[in-house]
Amino acid sequence: MFIVIVGAAIAGVLPVFIQATASSVDPMIRRQALAVAESVMSEVMLMPFTFCDPDDDNAETASSGAGCATTAESLGAEGGENRYGTPQFDNVNDYNGFSMSGINDITNTAVTGLTNYNVSVAVAAAALGSITAGSGDALRITVTVTGPGNTSIVLDGYRSRHAPNSP
Repeated sequence: MFIVIVGAAIAGVLPVFIQATASSVDPMIRRQALAVAESVMSEVMLMPFTFCDPDDDNAETASSGAGCATTAESLGAEGGENRYGTPQFDNVNDYNGFSMSGINDITNTAVTGLTNYNVSVAVAAAALGSITAGSGDALRITVTVTGPGNTSIVLDGYRSRHAPNSP
């Protein structure tokens, strides 16, 4: 009788353990996706936010795009800039439209174990407090990471320009 009762109890509890074990990988995938998103967001946020391309002679002093000697910044990379080679991204705006399939570090070396993750970055003018979107003095940066099992993480960050530029 004891064996029958214990057997029935184990049969009832066993599916719970199986489900818990099968689901325990899911938080790891979300944590990896979040770590990738935070890393890319930090990389973008640490870039200068200037009116002119940082290679422009007037980048440090221009108070508008009209003050640039050669190249005013606009959304998206200019002049063949990319994340990995020369010329390299050098402004927050350059990351607009950037994406990668499989995660690579800044030297374009694949990160082991992250080949099933994808990243996309969008940068757009934004309103932020008293800053209007039309002024171009604030940007909304959206980093989207997708991973195995339909995992999706979206991070939004804001970057504002200070007088006259923000290195």
